[in-house]
Amino acid sequence: MDELRLPGILQSGIRLRGRVAGARGESACAAGSGNQSRFPGRSEARQSRSAFGGGRSLALLGGLAAAFFLASAHAQVLASRIWPARDYTRLTLESPVDLKYNLFSIKGPDRLVLDLEVAEISPALAELQGRVATDDPYIQGLRVARNRPGVIRLVLDLKSEVKPQVFTLPPIGDYGHRLVLDIYPLVPIDPLLALIEETEKKSLPEKQIPSFEKGKPKVTRLATIVIDAGHGGEDPGARGRRGSREKDITLTIARRLKALVDQEPDMRALLTRDGDYFLRLDDRVEKARKVKADLFVSIHADAFVRPNARGSSVFALSERRATSEAARMLAQKENQSDLIGGVNLQGKDDYVKRTILDLSQTATIDHSLRLGNSVLRQLGSVNTLHKGQVEQASFAVLKSPSIPSILVETAFISNPEEEKRLNDEAYQDRLARAILGGIRDYFTKHPPRPQSPLALN
Repeated sequence: MDELRLPGILQSGIRLRGRVAGARGESACAAGSGNQSRFPGRSEARQSRSAFGGGRSLALLGGLAAAFFLASAHAQVLASRIWPARDYTRLTLESPVDLKYNLFSIKGPDRLVLDLEVAEISPALAELQGRVATDDPYIQGLRVARNRPGVIRLVLDLKSEVKPQVFTLPPIGDYGHRLVLDIYPLVPIDPLLALIEETEKKSLPEKQIPSFEKGKPKVTRLATIVIDAGHGGEDPGARGRRGSREKDITLTIARRLKALVDQEPDMRALLTRDGDYFLRLDDRVEKARKVKADLFVSIHADAFVRPNARGSSVFALSERRATSEAARMLAQKENQSDLIGGVNLQGKDDYVKRTILDLSQTATIDHSLRLGNSVLRQLGSVNTLHKGQVEQASFAVLKSPSIPSILVETAFISNPEEEKRLNDEAYQDRLARAILGGIRDYFTKHPPRPQSPLALN
């Protein structure tokens, strides 16, 4: 275990006091060693001044200590949240000021220790001990206790060796200052391996020809559709007047769509997230790339300042300008998901940012528009269309250079009537079936390429 250290401001005060006292002591010795015979009685005066200087240094130390404890009094944890997921578990602590911390790990058994420079155990910290889910992939248990004056210690008992990342986030939206601890597995989860294992459970009869291959040369392989439930975890997305959260609606519809796709004999679906946790925009794109997806469909539920705005929309990527101001503003809002959800930008190799949009991207956008038109036509049988054509804007989540990608705004969650329908299971099922119908129509005209990690022969 790391040695117990005084908070930095107290250490500085002690060092400062030592320098002040030491400097005065050296000065007194130098003055007193050869000058006592010439200036009788001066040694008493020097001792008096030294004592006075020592008193001032003690007063300075006391002031520094008082300043520290005053700062600690303001550095209180007002809210705490734990988001367990297969990809990683996130612990978030929210405070009115930037939290000072120290993180280290201990072996035998594996533990993480997080020291917080706060004065007391707030209710939000105390509640953490009972918030660890039994099925959390990485955390076995959590303890909170006072370690020393001004320092509260969190000990996380781990189920295995992990790779932690800790960082702070400035205030944004409804959030204050946040301290984020992300606990990743030592070996990252491979989405392709997981998908292949799931695919092995689904076999295609030898003589069965996929529906989108009828009348064409047989290619026995499964089309891979990555379904992305927008927002999640720290990022709730838009909110309805009845309290509905976009992240919950999108996950429910995404799960329904995956179940329907998996029932198709020639398709297999992968969810970018299958729980309530935050996922970076480029991590969503990266998952699709790793499984060599044929299509990428991101599910959302729009919001607008006017409650009467309604209808479904489909969007594709634009290389240049958005097709409308509304599309541009929507893309800008959706792209803020990383800022709200909380991204550690240190040491990240950002796939999306280093992607060069070349001619292959132009061809991908063309197919994205074709897919979008197929889905939009099907959605028109379920809901009013907000726009009669596929719109385009610079959505970060659609920036895969080789995978046709669309973003579906299922309905306006800000419209009370549509919000009510979005929470209806039958309506959710109709939306999912409409999206699947659009995917089928697209594959009928554009069968998936033969090369695939999920080929069956």
